[in-house]
Amino acid sequence: MFTDYVKIEAKAGKGGNGAISFRREKYVAAGGPDGGDGGKGGNVYFKVDPNANTLIEFRYKKKFKAENGENGQGSNKNGKSGESIYISVPIGTVIKNADTNEVLADLSEPNQEALILKGGKGGLGNSHFATSTRQAPRFAGDGEPGEEKELILELKLLADVGLLGFPNVGKSTFISKVTSAKPKIANYHFTTIEPNLGVVTSKYGDSFVIADIPGIIEGASEGTGLGIEFLRHIERTRLLLHFIDVSGTEGRNPVEDYNIINNELKKYSEKLAKRKQIIVANKADMITDENLYNELEKLAKKNNQKIFKISGLTGEGVEELMKYVSETLKTLPKENLIDIDKTSNEKIYTLDEEKEKFTVTKQNGIFIVKGEAVDRIIRKVNITDYESLFYLHKKLNEIGLTDELKKQGIHEGDLVKIGDYEMQWED
Repeated sequence: MFTDYVKIEAKAGKGGNGAISFRREKYVAAGGPDGGDGGKGGNVYFKVDPNANTLIEFRYKKKFKAENGENGQGSNKNGKSGESIYISVPIGTVIKNADTNEVLADLSEPNQEALILKGGKGGLGNSHFATSTRQAPRFAGDGEPGEEKELILELKLLADVGLLGFPNVGKSTFISKVTSAKPKIANYHFTTIEPNLGVVTSKYGDSFVIADIPGIIEGASEGTGLGIEFLRHIERTRLLLHFIDVSGTEGRNPVEDYNIINNELKKYSEKLAKRKQIIVANKADMITDENLYNELEKLAKKNNQKIFKISGLTGEGVEELMKYVSETLKTLPKENLIDIDKTSNEKIYTLDEEKEKFTVTKQNGIFIVKGEAVDRIIRKVNITDYESLFYLHKKLNEIGLTDELKKQGIHEGDLVKIGDYEMQWED
């Protein structure tokens, strides 16, 4: 079975909580704080597995979770960091955020790894919150949650040359002749229901990978037939061989077929439509009307495209075609066909970078504060401890919340809700 598109759920580990602990030491208030920090949560990585060629394993396992960090302990003992997980995928796998369709990684190189989800930071132990005026802090930081996402894994074949065209135009027969691939061949449409890969080796020792893509039909870019499922595989190729049946045995018009397929490519991707293309006029051994080929040849010259008249069945013209393909590939650089936001893996919240990221709304007379900035602070406090509350107010003032509440007309005695806590405002 060939599997090239799956959805999975992945979660990085939660950071461990900081410890609230006091050592016993003479003449030191409350013994002195010695709570250790929580360990960092494990990350989620993806890596290329050279032995994998499908995503079929993800049909059976769809949830992945890294290990949580351990909680801190007394005597300034920090918690152990959680183990990261490495998820193996075939080369050519693109990883996307299922909610936004944003590309997070394009694993198109051998041994490549990508950090996709970062584990949460461990909370600070109470020893970090001691000051000259707060010598025995009875609060510590909670560990941050790890990133969690639903991910799309999409496998795009890494072939140098892609064969495209309508069903039953002879692509499978051709690839069986020029490579060691063993595609299913029969005289009916959609013989090929999954891509076939083969390696071509020239007389001069040059080699390249060729992919037989399932037949594309009119409407493929909108989901008709099998073609849309595999148009993504053509994206990777550097060169396209456009197979067209010029025999006339099925009543097809080669020029019409050429235009239909190229229109589908354009609808799917402007960049793909501009990929270098060689026209392969196949089934030359069965031509019933030479005008069919002649009209296609005129079109090729008009578009400044190379055209080869061949028979995949008898081998006529195949050697000349493959020699030209080999020479052409030497002039076409390999490129990353996926545009990736290089910062997409760095979207981890830090208080310093996102001080202003909170919102204040008023509902039923209560000021409701939301945002990662305040959530991080509230996780560090003990709401029943006076010194902890003083720390809370200080930090909320630092990120600009106090000023924002005043702008929105807060008065003494009004209620402010942050997370699960409601507090009365005091000027």
